[in-house]
Amino acid sequence: MARKRPLALPSLYGQPYGPGMEMNEFQERARMLVQDRNLGYDQRLRRLAVLATEVLPYPAISEACREALDKRVICDMYEGHAPYTARYILPDYEKAIRQGLSFLELPPPTDLDDALAFLQIMYAHVPSVTTYPVYLGDLDKVLGPFVDAATSDEELDRKLRRFWIGIDRMIPDAFAHLDIGPNDSRIARSILRVERSLRQSVPNITLKVDPVLTPDDLIEDAVRTVFETGKPHFVNHPMMVADHGEGYAAVSCYNSLKIGGGAHTLARLNLKEVALRHTGSADEFLATTLPTFVELTAELIEARIRSLVEQQGFFETHWLAAEGVIDIDRFSAMFGIFGLAECVNLLMSYEGHDETARYGHDATADALSRRIIERVAELVAARPMPYCNGGAGRCYLHSQSGIDLDKGVTAGTRIPVGDEPAMLEHIMTCAPHHRHFASGVSDIFHVDETALRNPQAIVDIIRGAFTSGMRDFTFNLDSNEFVRITGYLVRKSDLAAVAEHTGVRHGSDYLAAGSEDEFHLTQRAVKRIGCNEREPR
Repeated sequence: MARKRPLALPSLYGQPYGPGMEMNEFQERARMLVQDRNLGYDQRLRRLAVLATEVLPYPAISEACREALDKRVICDMYEGHAPYTARYILPDYEKAIRQGLSFLELPPPTDLDDALAFLQIMYAHVPSVTTYPVYLGDLDKVLGPFVDAATSDEELDRKLRRFWIGIDRMIPDAFAHLDIGPNDSRIARSILRVERSLRQSVPNITLKVDPVLTPDDLIEDAVRTVFETGKPHFVNHPMMVADHGEGYAAVSCYNSLKIGGGAHTLARLNLKEVALRHTGSADEFLATTLPTFVELTAELIEARIRSLVEQQGFFETHWLAAEGVIDIDRFSAMFGIFGLAECVNLLMSYEGHDETARYGHDATADALSRRIIERVAELVAARPMPYCNGGAGRCYLHSQSGIDLDKGVTAGTRIPVGDEPAMLEHIMTCAPHHRHFASGVSDIFHVDETALRNPQAIVDIIRGAFTSGMRDFTFNLDSNEFVRITGYLVRKSDLAAVAEHTGVRHGSDYLAAGSEDEFHLTQRAVKRIGCNEREPR
């Protein structure tokens, strides 16, 4: 029997598994939503849509899978009982612009103004789990054909600035994401200038970094933009290409997928809860307990994929697929894990170690963390999955960066907030995990204002981190108005507005407020950046 669910939606997510609700419960929850004065019209509308799917039956799963889902050992990310769109969709915007879109009656654009209008119209019709597009394109490549020597930097900045304001006002969701790089370009430089001038939380940005193709001064330009706006995020381009080919993008928050494809669904395994259900040694955990729950998570993922593809018929009915802008053969699904830190620490305690032997601070604990992730990766790679040709018939492994409903558990493979070691030790603890997570891994480094005096030091750290095996690198300035939550950004002033029960435009701000209340993300351990030093003095 599933636990009784609260009447009010606690977040933008829906509710966990449960039997179909009674009409009086449905009416009460709908009433509470439409009367919630902290939500705007659009936010109420979207939450009502999530509520409606909960009346439908859940995809068929085994009793063991149902129990693990109800106990939140595994989590369906509250995508709804019958998801009718893929979770993450990465349209091929370059193809769309070359061929035009008959569904939207848009011919191929012929100049920059037409191209920007084309994209804004198309964005309004691209779905995702958030109902907004999570991918806005590799804009330096998409817009490149429309910018030539006749276009001055001032004109380019003016047009992109207007476009940027439109994105923020029409897509009020910080999971909307675009990519630039790895090559330098006038468009990439303009985007960074516009970002610094506007200081918006939307859209999110990734800079693809290649050791040869990406010049230091472009990375430094991006670093100086982080000082102002908390973005961009940086990815290791060669590592991404090795896993996905050249046609990939980082979207939403640290989710790397194929352009023209995406992810059907994301389910995740709470490694802390798995460890709490284990008795015995770490070796026994790896041999028996962990494989059991990995398979239950895979069962859930398969059920949700089949529901989307076979019952809801998303790819048979959506115009993006009909026009060849997405292709089901470039889709996979995401197998997420979180709670590694607590899992490691529990297993260490089971084997008699004291509390000083913990993840991020002890060589034995760190070695165990690597064994756990390697074992999960091995199990996921061995499990076939339908309609996942984008991932060679398997799920992508993902270090899931947390949601606002998580309680007492650390996101992904991160070290707990406030317990992070010095920069070098932090990187060397996390870097060995990154190679396993083709669809993204998030580690966030908090630095103080010493970085402002030495941006080249941050450039060196980014390059060194990628050389050490990191896939993603994200840092935030301690004094910045912007706070990076799981991978998306919010302004501290917007968090204050949520706390004061004042309406805000961005739906993602409500999720951020819940995460900040639970994890105190503004209290991440701060790194001092200076020359020839590893520890603050």
